[in-house]
Amino acid sequence: MDPEGLQLLLPPTTLAALANSWLQEDCPGLNFASLVTGSVPSQAVLWAKSPGVLAGRPFFDAIFSQLNCQVSWFLPEGSKLVPVVKVAEVKGPAHHLLLGERVALNTLARCSGIASAAATAVEVARSTGWTGHVAGTRKTTPGFRLVEKYGLLVGGAACHRYDLGGLVMVKDNHVVAAGSMERAVLKARQAAGFSLKVEVECSSLKEALRAAEAGADLVMLDNFKPEELHPTAATLKAKFPSVSVEASGGVTLDNLTQFCGAHVDVISLGMLTQAAPALDFSLKLFAEGETPVPHARRF
Repeated sequence: MDPEGLQLLLPPTTLAALANSWLQEDCPGLNFASLVTGSVPSQAVLWAKSPGVLAGRPFFDAIFSQLNCQVSWFLPEGSKLVPVVKVAEVKGPAHHLLLGERVALNTLARCSGIASAAATAVEVARSTGWTGHVAGTRKTTPGFRLVEKYGLLVGGAACHRYDLGGLVMVKDNHVVAAGSMERAVLKARQAAGFSLKVEVECSSLKEALRAAEAGADLVMLDNFKPEELHPTAATLKAKFPSVSVEASGGVTLDNLTQFCGAHVDVISLGMLTQAAPALDFSLKLFAEGETPVPHARRF
């Protein structure tokens, strides 16, 4: 999937609403620092200072659009960043540039960090010859899910279900509440109708077979060790070849290759959104006629 085209997934009204909410969070009242800079027309350069994958341009744009600033990009979405590199230029009133600076940098750094981790995970998985889906999870930051799911896509991973409405997932607590695996899956199938798939979280081969027999489309083998995962997946697939198998729980970039196998269709990693380090960006103002440099200091 072309990273440049992914911005079409993001509704402009949603982008504007998110950008406005982030700016209001950072400055809900008086902005005293604006009196230091004034509103003189200014320009700033966005520098990438750590390696990784550039992701989050639409959010960066939306933030500065709210502030009547214009962004000119030098690198496309999904670019491999080799620091220190000039990524973009932003023009607008000085107080607006600085009002949007931290919000925009936070968003871009976080989104790019997730895209970078996702790209690494996909590369690691592909190095084994495995052709399944590397996916994220619903373990996202409240209020920031769209950014994080988008970052996964830019990095080449699947975002999994975006929210509770994207897939009916039956977990252990649902089974307890419903009274049995069979009853839980039956209710899930009724709720899913014709348009949604049903996935069931399982912790043993016995549960996986019961889930598939009851009508699950996907079976998540949760917290299986690799030596247990692959024979379990093979047995399940032998009896229910149309059921997809997801491996989840305890998967990291270091052990990902151990979960790749012929009978595993999806490997999901919560760490892609929970533990991916943010990339390092900076936004530096420069005077008209000056050559911008990434670490300009004045004394």
